[in-house]
Amino acid sequence: MGSMSDTDHQLRLLHVHAHPDDESSKGAASTARYVAEGVEVMVATCTGGERGSVLNPAMDRPDVWERIAGIRSAEMEAARNILGVTQTWLGFVDSGLPEGDPLPPLPEGCFALVDPVEAAGALVKVLREFKPQVLTTYDENGGYPHPDHIMCHKMSMEAVKQAADPELWPEHGEPWQVSKVYYQMGFHRLQFAALDAAMHEQGMDSPYRERLSNWEDRDFERRLTTFVPCADYFEIRDAALRAHVTQVDPNGLWFRVPLDTQRAAWPTEEFELVFSTVDTERPEDDLFAGLRGETPPDRSDDYSI
Repeated sequence: MGSMSDTDHQLRLLHVHAHPDDESSKGAASTARYVAEGVEVMVATCTGGERGSVLNPAMDRPDVWERIAGIRSAEMEAARNILGVTQTWLGFVDSGLPEGDPLPPLPEGCFALVDPVEAAGALVKVLREFKPQVLTTYDENGGYPHPDHIMCHKMSMEAVKQAADPELWPEHGEPWQVSKVYYQMGFHRLQFAALDAAMHEQGMDSPYRERLSNWEDRDFERRLTTFVPCADYFEIRDAALRAHVTQVDPNGLWFRVPLDTQRAAWPTEEFELVFSTVDTERPEDDLFAGLRGETPPDRSDDYSI
């Protein structure tokens, strides 16, 4: 089975995301940091965002809606160039975000309705060709309960298992064992509370006060295992996010906290380590902890996928 050998110390990181723009709104500063350090970073995008919303009021126009798939593809190209990553489309069709009570049925043939065991083959091919030591994806709730995010989680975890199995998908190359799997945990109360407090201390109005008052899920914060320092790359993160012009209001709350305030109040991005073949100490400050230099003993039995 393939793994990082003594002669191959090139570090490779694969982010699996549901839609174009997710790579820029989740963990993008960490991505930019690793790119700057010489890590090879790839983004695998599950869908084209064909059924996504237009969230920038200035772009909410008929001509934009008519060309939304092509526009989002162009936005993705711009963002990946800003981040310095390679990117691949897995070819699934956006499910949209169903609304109403009761919820309407999902569109036939959409990503959220695929069999994750079968769909994993597309990602297995990427894993065996790119050979990442580290993979990030969403947690079991998708980070938030969008059907494509939940399916992204299911397919990602299935693909990690399948890619290591020599009996499966022989047409996709030699088996590859990912060394570490993380959930992206970028939206949590600890961060927003710190930003809110910092803004009030500086005499600024915070965009987070109402959200914090209604934030109930605090167990989420106990899951954080890994805090990646990346404050020097917040500007690149924001530039990549702005490249998704249809998806982000440049005057929205994303950009209301000054970068200097963010760097001082919360200079990291967070992840949850959910599978590892190597020993590390928690909390970690590096997605590649345990993978730099010598190869530690195999501890894959300590985690389950």
